[in-house]
Amino acid sequence: PRKLAAILYADVAGYSRLTGDDEDATHRTLSEYLNLISQTIDSHRGKVMHYAGDAVLAKFEAVVDALSSAKNIQQLLATQNETLPEERRVYFRIGINLGDIIEDRGDIYGDGVNVAARLESLADSGGICISDAVRSAVKKKLDLDYEDMGDQALKNIDEPVHAFRVKGFKAGVADTSTNRPRQGKSTEKPSIGVLRFQNLSKEGDDDFFVAGITEEIMSGLSRYREIVVAALGSSLLVSEQKLDATEAAKKLGVQYILNGSVRRAGDRVRVLASLVEGSSGHQIWSEQYDHVLDDIFEVQDEVAQKIVTMLSGKIEQSDRERSLHKDTDNLTAYECMLRGRYYFGDWHGSEDDVRQAREMFEKAIELDPRYAAAYAGLAAAYLEDFDHSWWENPEDSGNKCLELAQKSIELDEDDSFAHLVLSAAYWKVKSNFDLAKRQLEAAIQLNPNYYWNYCYGCWFTACYGDMETSILQAKEAIRRNPLLPDGCRYTLGFSEYLAGNYENAINTITQIAKLEPESYACLAASYAQLGRVEEARRVAEDCVEHTAECTKSVSGWREYWASCLNFREQGPVDHLIEGLDKAGLVKH
Repeated sequence: PRKLAAILYADVAGYSRLTGDDEDATHRTLSEYLNLISQTIDSHRGKVMHYAGDAVLAKFEAVVDALSSAKNIQQLLATQNETLPEERRVYFRIGINLGDIIEDRGDIYGDGVNVAARLESLADSGGICISDAVRSAVKKKLDLDYEDMGDQALKNIDEPVHAFRVKGFKAGVADTSTNRPRQGKSTEKPSIGVLRFQNLSKEGDDDFFVAGITEEIMSGLSRYREIVVAALGSSLLVSEQKLDATEAAKKLGVQYILNGSVRRAGDRVRVLASLVEGSSGHQIWSEQYDHVLDDIFEVQDEVAQKIVTMLSGKIEQSDRERSLHKDTDNLTAYECMLRGRYYFGDWHGSEDDVRQAREMFEKAIELDPRYAAAYAGLAAAYLEDFDHSWWENPEDSGNKCLELAQKSIELDEDDSFAHLVLSAAYWKVKSNFDLAKRQLEAAIQLNPNYYWNYCYGCWFTACYGDMETSILQAKEAIRRNPLLPDGCRYTLGFSEYLAGNYENAINTITQIAKLEPESYACLAASYAQLGRVEEARRVAEDCVEHTAECTKSVSGWREYWASCLNFREQGPVDHLIEGLDKAGLVKH
Protein backbone atom coordinates (compact mmCIF):
# COMPACT_ATOMS: atom_id res chain seq x y z
CA PRO A 1 0.00 0.00 0.00
CA ARG A 2 1.08 3.53 -0.77
CA LYS A 3 0.87 6.47 1.61
CA LEU A 4 1.61 10.18 1.46
CA ALA A 5 4.69 11.29 3.42
CA ALA A 6 7.33 14.00 3.60
CA ILE A 7 10.71 12.54 2.66
CA LEU A 8 14.05 14.02 3.73
CA TYR A 9 17.25 12.90 2.00
CA ALA A 10 20.62 14.19 3.23
CA ASP A 11 24.02 13.45 1.73
CA VAL A 12 27.58 14.68 2.30
CA ALA A 13 29.01 17.09 -0.26
CA GLY A 14 32.52 16.16 -1.44
CA TYR A 15 32.72 12.96 0.60
CA SER A 16 35.31 11.29 -1.67
CA ARG A 17 37.70 14.23 -1.36
CA LEU A 18 37.35 14.28 2.41
CA THR A 19 38.03 10.56 2.81
CA GLY A 20 40.92 10.76 0.39
CA ASP A 21 42.55 13.47 2.52
CA ASP A 22 41.99 11.82 5.91
CA GLU A 23 39.71 8.80 6.05
CA ASP A 24 39.81 8.27 9.83
CA ALA A 25 39.10 11.90 10.72
CA THR A 26 36.29 12.08 8.16
CA HIS A 27 34.69 8.92 9.53
CA ARG A 28 34.79 10.25 13.10
CA THR A 29 33.23 13.58 12.08
CA LEU A 30 30.65 11.89 9.87
CA SER A 31 29.65 9.49 12.66
CA GLU A 32 29.18 12.40 15.07
CA TYR A 33 27.17 14.40 12.52
CA LEU A 34 24.96 11.43 11.63
CA ASN A 35 24.12 11.06 15.32
CA LEU A 36 23.20 14.76 15.51
CA ILE A 37 21.05 14.45 12.39
CA SER A 38 19.30 11.36 13.77
CA GLN A 39 18.61 13.11 17.10
CA THR A 40 17.22 16.19 15.33
CA ILE A 41 14.97 14.07 13.12
CA ASP A 42 13.68 12.18 16.17
CA SER A 43 13.00 15.42 18.04
CA HIS A 44 10.88 16.63 15.09
CA ARG A 45 8.73 13.49 15.07
CA GLY A 46 10.52 11.99 12.06
CA LYS A 47 11.96 8.52 11.59
CA VAL A 48 15.28 7.58 10.01
CA MET A 49 14.56 4.75 7.57
CA HIS A 50 18.13 3.91 6.66
CA TYR A 51 21.71 5.10 6.32
CA ALA A 52 23.56 4.52 3.07
CA GLY A 53 27.21 5.27 3.77
CA ASP A 54 27.27 9.06 4.02
CA ALA A 55 23.54 9.53 3.28
CA VAL A 56 20.41 9.57 5.46
CA LEU A 57 16.82 8.84 4.42
CA ALA A 58 13.98 9.83 6.76
CA LYS A 59 10.21 10.15 6.62
CA PHE A 60 7.82 12.53 8.39
CA GLU A 61 4.07 12.59 8.77
CA ALA A 62 4.05 16.41 8.57
CA VAL A 63 5.84 18.53 5.95
CA VAL A 64 6.43 21.34 8.47
CA ASP A 65 8.30 18.90 10.71
CA ALA A 66 10.50 17.77 7.81
CA LEU A 67 11.49 21.30 6.77
CA SER A 68 11.89 22.49 10.36
CA SER A 69 14.14 19.48 11.01
CA ALA A 70 16.27 20.28 7.92
CA LYS A 71 16.64 23.89 9.04
CA ASN A 72 17.78 22.86 12.52
CA ILE A 73 20.16 20.24 11.11
CA GLN A 74 21.94 22.78 8.92
CA GLN A 75 22.13 25.36 11.70
CA LEU A 76 23.48 22.77 14.14
CA LEU A 77 26.08 21.40 11.71
CA ALA A 78 27.16 24.92 10.76
CA THR A 79 27.93 25.55 14.42
CA GLN A 80 29.82 22.24 14.69
CA ASN A 81 31.85 23.03 11.56
CA GLU A 82 33.07 26.30 13.05
CA THR A 83 35.26 24.27 15.42
CA LEU A 84 37.02 22.48 12.51
CA PRO A 85 39.65 23.67 10.03
CA GLU A 86 38.10 24.75 6.73
CA GLU A 87 39.50 21.74 4.85
CA ARG A 88 38.02 19.26 7.37
CA ARG A 89 34.48 20.65 7.52
CA VAL A 90 31.70 18.25 6.53
CA TYR A 91 28.71 19.80 4.75
CA PHE A 92 25.43 18.05 4.00
CA ARG A 93 22.99 18.83 1.19
CA ILE A 94 19.33 18.16 1.98
CA GLY A 95 16.42 17.49 -0.36
CA ILE A 96 12.79 17.32 0.79
CA ASN A 97 9.79 16.09 -1.15
CA LEU A 98 6.13 15.39 -0.44
CA GLY A 99 4.88 12.37 -2.30
CA ASP A 100 3.69 8.76 -2.34
CA ILE A 101 5.89 6.11 -0.79
CA ILE A 102 5.75 2.35 -0.41
CA GLU A 103 6.78 1.16 3.05
CA ASP A 104 8.05 -2.40 3.22
CA ARG A 105 10.39 -4.32 5.54
CA GLY A 106 11.43 -1.26 7.49
CA ASP A 107 12.32 0.88 4.46
CA ILE A 108 10.57 3.21 2.01
CA TYR A 109 10.53 3.20 -1.80
CA GLY A 110 8.88 4.93 -4.75
CA ASP A 111 9.03 8.09 -6.84
CA GLY A 112 8.51 10.25 -3.75
CA VAL A 113 11.82 8.98 -2.37
CA ASN A 114 13.61 9.24 -5.72
CA VAL A 115 12.58 12.88 -6.17
CA ALA A 116 13.86 13.77 -2.67
CA ALA A 117 17.22 12.19 -3.51
CA ARG A 118 17.47 14.11 -6.80
CA LEU A 119 16.50 17.41 -5.12
CA GLU A 120 19.37 16.87 -2.68
CA SER A 121 21.84 17.04 -5.56
CA LEU A 122 20.45 20.49 -6.52
CA ALA A 123 21.07 21.94 -3.06
CA ASP A 124 24.12 23.99 -2.16
CA SER A 125 26.68 22.57 0.28
CA GLY A 126 25.06 23.11 3.65
CA GLY A 127 21.81 23.99 1.86
CA ILE A 128 18.22 22.78 1.47
CA CYS A 129 16.23 22.21 -1.74
CA ILE A 130 12.50 21.43 -1.69
CA SER A 131 9.82 20.53 -4.21
CA ASP A 132 6.87 22.74 -5.11
CA ALA A 133 4.64 20.28 -3.23
CA VAL A 134 6.58 21.00 -0.02
CA ARG A 135 6.54 24.76 -0.63
CA SER A 136 2.77 24.72 -1.20
CA ALA A 137 2.12 22.65 1.91
CA VAL A 138 4.30 24.75 4.22
CA LYS A 139 3.04 28.13 2.94
CA LYS A 140 3.92 30.68 5.66
CA LYS A 141 4.00 28.28 8.59
CA LEU A 142 7.78 28.66 8.89
CA ASP A 143 9.67 31.94 8.90
CA LEU A 144 11.79 31.08 5.84
CA ASP A 145 12.39 32.63 2.45
CA TYR A 146 12.67 30.69 -0.80
CA GLU A 147 14.34 31.10 -4.20
CA ASP A 148 12.31 29.79 -7.12
CA MET A 149 14.53 27.49 -9.23
CA GLY A 150 11.83 26.77 -11.82
CA ASP A 151 11.19 23.36 -13.39
CA GLN A 152 14.12 20.96 -13.06
CA ALA A 153 14.76 17.88 -15.20
CA LEU A 154 15.84 15.22 -12.70
CA LYS A 155 17.68 12.03 -13.58
CA ASN A 156 15.37 9.01 -14.03
CA ILE A 157 12.29 11.12 -13.20
CA ASP A 158 9.83 11.32 -16.10
CA GLU A 159 8.27 14.72 -15.41
CA PRO A 160 10.13 17.96 -14.56
CA VAL A 161 9.94 18.94 -10.87
CA HIS A 162 9.40 22.55 -9.80
CA ALA A 163 12.06 23.21 -7.14
CA PHE A 164 12.85 25.89 -4.58
CA ARG A 165 16.05 26.68 -2.73
CA VAL A 166 15.68 27.68 0.95
CA LYS A 167 17.47 30.98 1.41
CA GLY A 168 20.02 31.59 4.14
CA PHE A 169 21.72 28.18 3.99
CA LYS A 170 24.92 27.88 2.02
CA ALA A 171 28.43 26.48 2.62
CA GLY A 172 27.31 25.30 6.04
CA VAL A 173 26.63 28.79 7.37
CA ALA A 174 23.04 29.35 8.47
CA ASP A 175 21.97 32.97 8.22
CA THR A 176 20.02 33.21 11.47
CA SER A 177 19.05 36.81 10.76
CA THR A 178 16.67 35.66 8.02
CA ASN A 179 15.50 32.59 9.92
CA ARG A 180 15.02 33.98 13.40
CA PRO A 181 11.66 32.96 14.88
CA ARG A 182 9.30 35.89 15.30
CA GLN A 183 6.63 35.94 17.94
CA GLY A 184 3.35 34.54 16.69
CA LYS A 185 4.70 33.29 13.35
CA SER A 186 7.11 30.45 13.95
CA THR A 187 6.09 26.94 14.93
CA GLU A 188 9.52 26.55 16.58
CA LYS A 189 9.54 26.88 20.35
CA PRO A 190 11.77 29.67 21.65
CA SER A 191 14.78 28.32 23.56
CA ILE A 192 16.65 29.85 26.48
CA GLY A 193 19.66 29.17 28.67
CA VAL A 194 19.75 30.50 32.23
CA LEU A 195 23.30 31.23 33.39
CA ARG A 196 24.07 31.21 37.09
CA PHE A 197 23.53 34.68 38.51
CA GLN A 198 26.58 36.42 39.97
CA ASN A 199 26.87 36.67 43.75
CA LEU A 200 27.58 40.33 44.57
CA SER A 201 26.87 39.93 48.30
CA LYS A 202 29.58 40.71 50.79
CA GLU A 203 28.78 37.50 52.64
CA GLY A 204 30.59 34.61 50.93
CA ASP A 205 28.10 32.11 52.34
CA ASP A 206 25.42 33.43 49.98
CA ASP A 207 26.50 31.20 47.06
CA PHE A 208 23.78 28.70 47.92
CA PHE A 209 21.18 31.49 47.92
CA VAL A 210 22.21 32.85 44.53
CA ALA A 211 22.39 29.35 43.02
CA GLY A 212 18.93 28.65 44.42
CA ILE A 213 17.41 31.79 42.92
CA THR A 214 18.91 30.90 39.52
CA GLU A 215 17.50 27.39 39.72
CA GLU A 216 14.09 28.58 40.89
CA ILE A 217 13.78 30.99 37.94
CA MET A 218 14.86 28.19 35.60
CA SER A 219 12.33 25.86 37.21
CA GLY A 220 9.56 28.42 36.72
CA LEU A 221 10.43 28.74 33.02
CA SER A 222 10.70 24.96 32.61
CA ARG A 223 7.07 24.44 33.53
CA TYR A 224 5.97 26.21 30.34
CA ARG A 225 5.61 23.78 27.45
CA GLU A 226 6.00 26.65 24.95
CA ILE A 227 9.64 27.25 25.94
CA VAL A 228 12.67 24.97 25.63
CA VAL A 229 15.04 25.52 28.57
CA ALA A 230 18.65 24.29 28.46
CA ALA A 231 19.47 21.84 31.26
CA LEU A 232 20.85 23.14 34.55
CA GLY A 233 24.08 21.11 34.31
CA SER A 234 24.97 22.44 30.86
CA SER A 235 24.08 26.00 31.86
CA LEU A 236 26.32 25.79 34.92
CA LEU A 237 29.23 24.50 32.83
CA VAL A 238 28.84 27.40 30.42
CA SER A 239 28.56 29.81 33.37
CA GLU A 240 31.93 28.62 34.67
CA GLN A 241 33.55 29.30 31.28
CA LYS A 242 32.80 33.05 31.60
CA LEU A 243 31.58 33.32 27.98
CA ASP A 244 29.67 36.28 26.62
CA ALA A 245 25.99 35.81 25.79
CA THR A 246 26.59 35.12 22.09
CA GLU A 247 29.15 32.38 22.77
CA ALA A 248 27.06 30.93 25.60
CA ALA A 249 23.98 30.74 23.34
CA LYS A 250 26.02 28.95 20.67
CA LYS A 251 27.40 26.46 23.20
CA LEU A 252 23.95 25.68 24.58
CA GLY A 253 22.21 25.74 21.20
CA VAL A 254 19.61 28.27 22.36
CA GLN A 255 18.22 31.54 21.00
CA TYR A 256 18.25 33.56 24.22
CA ILE A 257 20.38 33.88 27.36
CA LEU A 258 19.18 35.04 30.76
CA ASN A 259 21.85 36.25 33.16
CA GLY A 260 21.99 38.53 36.15
CA SER A 261 23.25 39.15 39.66
CA VAL A 262 22.07 38.99 43.26
CA ARG A 263 23.19 41.19 46.14
CA ARG A 264 21.91 40.50 49.66
CA ALA A 265 22.46 42.93 52.52
CA GLY A 266 20.69 42.44 55.82
CA ASP A 267 17.00 41.89 55.20
CA ARG A 268 17.06 43.28 51.67
CA VAL A 269 17.93 41.74 48.33
CA ARG A 270 18.65 43.27 44.92
CA VAL A 271 18.19 41.11 41.82
CA LEU A 272 19.26 42.26 38.36
CA ALA A 273 18.07 40.15 35.40
CA SER A 274 18.88 40.63 31.70
CA LEU A 275 17.56 38.82 28.63
CA VAL A 276 19.95 38.76 25.65
CA GLU A 277 19.38 37.56 22.08
CA GLY A 278 22.12 35.03 21.37
CA SER A 279 22.63 35.59 17.64
CA SER A 280 23.17 39.36 17.91
CA GLY A 281 24.17 39.88 21.53
CA HIS A 282 21.42 42.53 21.72
CA GLN A 283 19.92 43.05 25.17
CA ILE A 284 16.16 42.70 24.81
CA TRP A 285 15.16 43.41 28.39
CA SER A 286 16.75 44.25 31.72
CA GLU A 287 15.26 45.06 35.07
CA GLN A 288 16.38 45.58 38.65
CA TYR A 289 14.36 44.48 41.69
CA ASP A 290 14.91 45.87 45.19
CA HIS A 291 12.87 44.05 47.82
CA VAL A 292 12.88 42.83 51.36
CA LEU A 293 13.86 39.17 51.53
CA ASP A 294 10.29 38.05 52.21
CA ASP A 295 9.39 39.19 48.67
CA ILE A 296 12.00 37.01 46.94
CA PHE A 297 9.28 34.60 45.79
CA GLU A 298 7.51 37.44 43.97
CA VAL A 299 10.78 38.47 42.29
CA GLN A 300 11.32 34.95 40.93
CA ASP A 301 7.77 34.74 39.63
CA GLU A 302 7.93 38.19 38.04
CA VAL A 303 11.22 37.49 36.23
CA ALA A 304 9.93 34.17 34.87
CA GLN A 305 6.58 35.64 33.81
CA LYS A 306 8.12 38.60 31.97
CA ILE A 307 10.40 36.32 29.99
CA VAL A 308 7.57 33.94 29.16
CA THR A 309 5.36 36.81 27.99
CA MET A 310 8.10 38.15 25.74
CA LEU A 311 9.13 34.84 24.22
CA SER A 312 6.06 32.74 23.75
CA GLY A 313 2.98 34.92 23.48
CA LYS A 314 -0.14 33.09 24.64
CA ILE A 315 0.46 30.67 27.50
CA GLU A 316 -1.89 27.93 28.57
CA GLN A 317 -3.65 28.92 31.78
CA SER A 318 -2.74 25.60 33.41
CA ASP A 319 0.94 26.26 32.71
CA ARG A 320 0.67 29.79 34.09
CA GLU A 321 -0.95 28.60 37.31
CA ARG A 322 1.59 25.78 37.69
CA SER A 323 4.50 28.18 37.32
CA LEU A 324 3.16 30.44 40.07
CA HIS A 325 2.64 27.81 42.74
CA LYS A 326 4.56 28.43 45.97
CA ASP A 327 5.55 25.69 48.39
CA THR A 328 6.25 27.88 51.39
CA ASP A 329 6.08 31.44 52.69
CA ASN A 330 8.67 30.67 55.36
CA LEU A 331 11.92 32.27 54.21
CA THR A 332 14.08 30.28 56.66
CA ALA A 333 12.57 27.01 55.44
CA TYR A 334 13.15 28.16 51.88
CA GLU A 335 16.82 28.87 52.61
CA CYS A 336 17.22 25.41 54.17
CA MET A 337 15.71 23.84 51.07
CA LEU A 338 18.12 25.83 48.85
CA ARG A 339 21.07 24.72 50.98
CA GLY A 340 19.89 21.12 50.64
CA ARG A 341 19.76 21.39 46.88
CA TYR A 342 23.15 23.10 46.85
CA TYR A 343 24.76 20.18 48.74
CA PHE A 344 22.88 17.57 46.74
CA GLY A 345 23.75 18.92 43.30
CA ASP A 346 21.94 17.44 40.29
CA TRP A 347 20.44 14.45 42.20
CA HIS A 348 23.80 12.95 43.14
CA GLY A 349 26.73 13.59 45.49
CA SER A 350 29.14 12.10 47.99
CA GLU A 351 27.96 10.50 51.23
CA ASP A 352 28.85 13.66 53.18
CA ASP A 353 27.09 15.92 50.65
CA VAL A 354 23.90 13.87 50.73
CA ARG A 355 23.98 13.68 54.52
CA GLN A 356 24.18 17.47 54.79
CA ALA A 357 21.41 17.80 52.21
CA ARG A 358 19.24 15.43 54.27
CA GLU A 359 19.76 17.56 57.39
CA MET A 360 18.77 20.72 55.52
CA PHE A 361 15.62 19.14 54.03
CA GLU A 362 14.65 17.82 57.48
CA LYS A 363 15.11 21.27 58.99
CA ALA A 364 12.99 22.83 56.22
CA ILE A 365 10.18 20.35 56.97
CA GLU A 366 10.49 21.08 60.70
CA LEU A 367 10.02 24.80 59.97
CA ASP A 368 7.18 24.20 57.50
CA PRO A 369 5.56 20.73 57.71
CA ARG A 370 3.67 21.38 54.45
CA TYR A 371 6.76 22.19 52.33
CA ALA A 372 6.32 19.80 49.37
CA ALA A 373 9.71 20.48 47.70
CA ALA A 374 11.56 19.68 50.93
CA TYR A 375 9.78 16.30 51.19
CA ALA A 376 10.77 15.52 47.58
CA GLY A 377 14.41 16.44 48.27
CA LEU A 378 14.48 14.33 51.44
CA ALA A 379 12.96 11.41 49.51
CA ALA A 380 15.74 11.67 46.92
CA ALA A 381 18.38 11.68 49.70
CA TYR A 382 16.95 8.46 51.14
CA LEU A 383 16.91 6.95 47.66
CA GLU A 384 20.67 7.62 47.44
CA ASP A 385 21.14 5.77 50.73
CA PHE A 386 19.03 2.89 49.39
CA ASP A 387 21.42 2.68 46.41
CA HIS A 388 24.64 2.99 48.45
CA SER A 389 23.79 1.71 51.98
CA TRP A 390 25.45 4.66 53.71
CA TRP A 391 23.39 5.28 56.83
CA GLU A 392 21.04 2.51 57.85
CA ASN A 393 19.16 -0.51 56.59
CA PRO A 394 18.66 0.02 52.82
CA GLU A 395 15.15 -1.42 53.00
CA ASP A 396 14.19 1.18 55.63
CA SER A 397 15.66 3.96 53.47
CA GLY A 398 13.72 2.68 50.46
CA ASN A 399 10.45 2.69 52.38
CA LYS A 400 11.14 6.20 53.72
CA CYS A 401 11.84 7.39 50.18
CA LEU A 402 8.50 5.99 49.00
CA GLU A 403 6.60 7.52 51.93
CA LEU A 404 8.23 10.96 51.57
CA ALA A 405 7.70 11.13 47.80
CA GLN A 406 4.03 10.25 48.25
CA LYS A 407 3.73 12.95 50.92
CA SER A 408 5.30 15.52 48.59
CA ILE A 409 2.79 14.73 45.83
CA GLU A 410 -0.06 14.82 48.33
CA LEU A 411 0.99 18.40 49.17
CA ASP A 412 1.74 19.43 45.58
CA GLU A 413 0.61 17.14 42.78
CA ASP A 414 2.28 19.39 40.17
CA ASP A 415 5.86 18.80 41.39
CA SER A 416 7.60 16.96 38.54
CA PHE A 417 10.63 16.02 40.66
CA ALA A 418 8.45 14.36 43.32
CA HIS A 419 6.81 12.19 40.67
CA LEU A 420 10.27 11.29 39.33
CA VAL A 421 11.54 10.23 42.76
CA LEU A 422 8.37 8.24 43.37
CA SER A 423 8.86 6.51 40.02
CA ALA A 424 12.40 5.52 41.06
CA ALA A 425 11.12 4.24 44.42
CA TYR A 426 8.45 2.08 42.78
CA TRP A 427 11.05 0.69 40.35
CA LYS A 428 14.04 0.16 42.61
CA VAL A 429 12.43 -0.45 45.99
CA LYS A 430 9.17 -2.20 45.13
CA SER A 431 9.88 -3.56 41.61
CA ASN A 432 6.47 -2.23 40.58
CA PHE A 433 7.25 -1.36 36.97
CA ASP A 434 3.74 -0.31 35.98
CA LEU A 435 3.37 2.25 38.77
CA ALA A 436 6.91 3.47 38.10
CA LYS A 437 6.07 3.96 34.43
CA ARG A 438 2.93 5.91 35.33
CA GLN A 439 4.85 8.26 37.63
CA LEU A 440 7.59 8.82 35.03
CA GLU A 441 4.99 9.80 32.45
CA ALA A 442 3.46 12.26 34.95
CA ALA A 443 6.91 13.77 35.66
CA ILE A 444 7.62 14.36 31.97
CA GLN A 445 4.19 15.82 31.34
CA LEU A 446 4.57 18.27 34.24
CA ASN A 447 8.07 19.39 33.25
CA PRO A 448 9.11 18.45 29.70
CA ASN A 449 12.30 20.54 30.08
CA TYR A 450 13.81 18.69 33.05
CA TYR A 451 16.87 16.79 31.81
CA TRP A 452 16.75 14.18 34.59
CA ASN A 453 13.24 13.10 33.58
CA TYR A 454 14.76 11.71 30.38
CA CYS A 455 18.14 10.62 31.78
CA TYR A 456 16.44 8.53 34.47
CA GLY A 457 13.69 7.57 32.03
CA CYS A 458 16.06 5.98 29.52
CA TRP A 459 17.49 3.68 32.23
CA PHE A 460 14.08 2.74 33.56
CA THR A 461 12.51 2.04 30.17
CA ALA A 462 15.52 -0.11 29.18
CA CYS A 463 14.97 -2.20 32.31
CA TYR A 464 11.24 -2.18 31.61
CA GLY A 465 12.06 -3.79 28.26
CA ASP A 466 11.00 -0.94 25.95
CA MET A 467 14.27 -0.35 24.08
CA GLU A 468 12.77 1.92 21.42
CA THR A 469 11.45 4.35 24.03
CA SER A 470 14.70 4.10 25.99
CA ILE A 471 16.69 5.13 22.90
CA LEU A 472 14.36 8.08 22.25
CA GLN A 473 14.59 9.24 25.87
CA ALA A 474 18.39 8.98 25.89
CA LYS A 475 18.53 11.13 22.75
CA GLU A 476 16.14 13.62 24.31
CA ALA A 477 18.33 13.80 27.43
CA ILE A 478 21.37 14.54 25.27
CA ARG A 479 19.42 17.21 23.37
CA ARG A 480 18.27 18.85 26.61
CA ASN A 481 21.73 18.66 28.18
CA PRO A 482 24.23 18.83 25.30
CA LEU A 483 27.33 19.55 27.41
CA LEU A 484 26.91 16.68 29.89
CA PRO A 485 26.07 13.76 27.62
CA ASP A 486 28.43 10.93 28.71
CA GLY A 487 26.06 9.21 31.14
CA CYS A 488 23.19 9.37 28.67
CA ARG A 489 25.44 8.42 25.75
CA TYR A 490 26.31 5.25 27.62
CA THR A 491 22.62 4.57 28.31
CA LEU A 492 21.90 5.17 24.63
CA GLY A 493 24.62 2.69 23.63
CA PHE A 494 23.40 0.24 26.27
CA SER A 495 19.84 0.37 24.89
CA GLU A 496 21.08 0.13 21.30
CA TYR A 497 22.95 -3.04 22.23
CA LEU A 498 19.89 -4.54 23.91
CA ALA A 499 17.85 -3.63 20.81
CA GLY A 500 20.36 -5.50 18.63
CA ASN A 501 21.71 -2.32 17.00
CA TYR A 502 25.35 -3.24 17.64
CA GLU A 503 26.91 -0.85 15.10
CA ASN A 504 24.98 2.06 16.59
CA ALA A 505 26.01 0.97 20.09
CA ILE A 506 29.68 1.00 19.08
CA ASN A 507 29.40 4.42 17.44
CA THR A 508 27.66 5.84 20.50
CA ILE A 509 29.92 4.38 23.18
CA THR A 510 33.15 5.30 21.41
CA GLN A 511 32.09 8.97 21.61
CA ILE A 512 32.16 8.86 25.41
CA ALA A 513 35.04 10.88 26.82
CA LYS A 514 35.65 8.61 29.82
CA LEU A 515 34.56 4.99 29.70
CA GLU A 516 33.24 3.40 32.89
CA PRO A 517 33.59 -0.37 33.60
CA GLU A 518 30.10 -1.23 32.31
CA SER A 519 30.64 0.79 29.13
CA TYR A 520 33.81 -1.22 28.39
CA ALA A 521 31.75 -4.37 28.85
CA CYS A 522 28.92 -3.20 26.59
CA LEU A 523 31.40 -2.10 23.91
CA ALA A 524 33.24 -5.44 23.99
CA ALA A 525 29.94 -7.31 23.77
CA SER A 526 28.84 -5.21 20.77
CA TYR A 527 32.05 -5.98 18.87
CA ALA A 528 31.70 -9.66 19.73
CA GLN A 529 28.10 -9.86 18.53
CA LEU A 530 29.25 -8.54 15.14
CA GLY A 531 32.04 -11.11 14.94
CA ARG A 532 34.74 -8.46 15.28
CA VAL A 533 36.73 -10.70 17.59
CA GLU A 534 40.04 -8.84 17.65
CA GLU A 535 38.41 -5.53 18.60
CA ALA A 536 36.23 -7.30 21.18
CA ARG A 537 39.30 -8.88 22.82
CA ARG A 538 41.15 -5.55 22.90
CA VAL A 539 38.27 -3.80 24.65
CA ALA A 540 37.77 -6.84 26.91
CA GLU A 541 41.32 -6.41 28.21
CA ASP A 542 40.46 -2.84 29.21
CA CYS A 543 37.25 -4.09 30.78
CA VAL A 544 39.14 -6.66 32.92
CA GLU A 545 41.47 -3.91 34.09
CA HIS A 546 38.56 -1.74 35.26
CA THR A 547 36.13 -4.29 36.71
CA ALA A 548 36.24 -6.24 39.96
CA GLU A 549 37.18 -9.90 40.17
CA CYS A 550 33.59 -10.86 41.02
CA THR A 551 32.42 -9.89 37.54
CA LYS A 552 34.50 -12.52 35.75
CA SER A 553 31.94 -15.33 36.07
CA VAL A 554 28.39 -15.63 34.75
CA SER A 555 26.96 -15.41 38.27
CA GLY A 556 29.27 -12.48 39.03
CA TRP A 557 28.04 -10.51 36.03
CA ARG A 558 24.41 -11.31 36.89
CA GLU A 559 24.99 -10.04 40.43
CA TYR A 560 26.75 -6.96 39.08
CA TRP A 561 23.86 -6.01 36.77
CA ALA A 562 21.31 -6.80 39.49
CA SER A 563 23.09 -4.45 41.92
CA CYS A 564 23.23 -1.64 39.35
CA LEU A 565 19.82 -2.08 37.75
CA ASN A 566 16.53 -3.85 38.28
CA PHE A 567 15.28 -5.57 35.12
CA ARG A 568 11.65 -6.58 34.78
CA GLU A 569 12.69 -9.77 32.94
CA GLN A 570 15.96 -11.65 32.65
CA GLY A 571 16.06 -11.64 28.83
CA PRO A 572 18.16 -8.43 28.57
CA VAL A 573 20.61 -9.75 31.19
CA ASP A 574 20.98 -13.01 29.23
CA HIS A 575 21.58 -10.95 26.08
CA LEU A 576 24.32 -8.97 27.84
CA ILE A 577 26.04 -12.07 29.20
CA GLU A 578 25.86 -13.73 25.78
CA GLY A 579 27.88 -10.84 24.32
CA LEU A 580 30.33 -10.83 27.22
CA ASP A 581 30.82 -14.57 26.81
CA LYS A 582 31.62 -14.14 23.11
CA ALA A 583 34.12 -11.44 24.06
CA GLY A 584 35.83 -13.82 26.52
CA LEU A 585 34.78 -11.92 29.61
CA VAL A 586 33.11 -14.74 31.57
CA LYS A 587 34.36 -17.94 33.11
CA HIS A 588 32.25 -21.08 33.17
